[in-house]
Amino acid sequence: MSSNERGFFRNIDWITILLYLCLCTIGWFNIHAAVYDEEHRSMVDLSTNYGKQFVFIAVSLVMAMVILLLDYRFFSALAPPFYIVTVLLLILVLVVGRNVGGNQAWISLGGGFRLQPSEFAKLSTVLLLAKYLSGTNVKITDTESFFITAGIIILPMALIMLQPDTGSTLVFFSLIFVLYREGLSPYFLIIIALSATLFILSLLVNQWLLVAGIAVIGALLVFFNLRNRKFIFGLLVWIVGSLGFVLAVKPLYSNVLQSHQRARIDELLGITFDPRGAGYNVNQSKIAIGSGQLWGKGYLQGTQTKYSFVPEQSTDFIFCTVGEEWGFVGSSVVIGLYLFLLLRVIQIAERQHMAFSRIYGYGVASIIFFHVLINIAMTIGLMPVIGIPLPFISYGGSSLISFTSLLFILLKLDSNRTGYTY
Repeated sequence: MSSNERGFFRNIDWITILLYLCLCTIGWFNIHAAVYDEEHRSMVDLSTNYGKQFVFIAVSLVMAMVILLLDYRFFSALAPPFYIVTVLLLILVLVVGRNVGGNQAWISLGGGFRLQPSEFAKLSTVLLLAKYLSGTNVKITDTESFFITAGIIILPMALIMLQPDTGSTLVFFSLIFVLYREGLSPYFLIIIALSATLFILSLLVNQWLLVAGIAVIGALLVFFNLRNRKFIFGLLVWIVGSLGFVLAVKPLYSNVLQSHQRARIDELLGITFDPRGAGYNVNQSKIAIGSGQLWGKGYLQGTQTKYSFVPEQSTDFIFCTVGEEWGFVGSSVVIGLYLFLLLRVIQIAERQHMAFSRIYGYGVASIIFFHVLINIAMTIGLMPVIGIPLPFISYGGSSLISFTSLLFILLKLDSNRTGYTY
């Protein structure tokens, strides 16, 4: 074996690969449990979801190996054309896409297999974002750079929203953490947090009481800072913006969001209570997870799982199977694996010498973190159901291949951080 080959294998982060393999294996077994069929017991039966997932895992592993064998510079060069291709696919899916569950998000490939372009749009956006922000004289604090960056993120978001796939659209907001790491003012994070708070309050509280409260707080802040003109100007802009936002929430809420999306949010906030309607999925999910208690009911022993009380249990609600059959201990192990993976990805990102690799690494961490947080939170009733997969565990070829590519591109970039160009 040559010195370059030894260097290549020595610099691959095998701990991250082990975490990846653990999560994929957990996913495969839980998909088997979620949709188990006595007539199709084999885990590689291609007529079942768990058989297809086996194929997806195999394809993903081949894809991972190919990525590790490519030159690391290929991914920077790939970013613009790959982004263009995914944008074209997002447009194509609006024309010829297959509608599943109210979302026209899939292109049929035949043989029961489908392609979901929105999954690959996350990867292409992170790649192009890393390429652009790592360019010479590009600073996120410059107005031109900021708007170009925003355009890179917003274009796929807008096309995905037309499907309409709200869950996948919201994932792109997680890239704000990448921009913050690269120098974006923390005020943007504060604005997002305040907007989310005002949105919730606008649905729970009479809007005129909320308007009065904002006006009073604003007036007091102005009174105590009369000598600071710059602060007062910024405060007045915030007050006017907040008032306009509060008054716009209910009209937008009623006319932009679909009825089932409003029903899920109303159920979450306690505005309505409909355990047999809008709240059915989450209610059954919490029953399944809670019934697992400490150690779980055992593999293939979950009654909520076996009798299909929870819809979409092999995809969006796969964590229910973990909770019911593996209990609190098993659920904690899965969450611990994700936490370890995220910390590892951030560590990898921070040790990069190239800006492209560092920015890309934070993009990977942001996308995975958002998916894990929202997916698990919605299964236990802390977030509305928005339909996004649990990385490496939920059933789906597009999702698994996309997340595998996302992670292994980072591992390839990391393997060359000390100068190897295998």
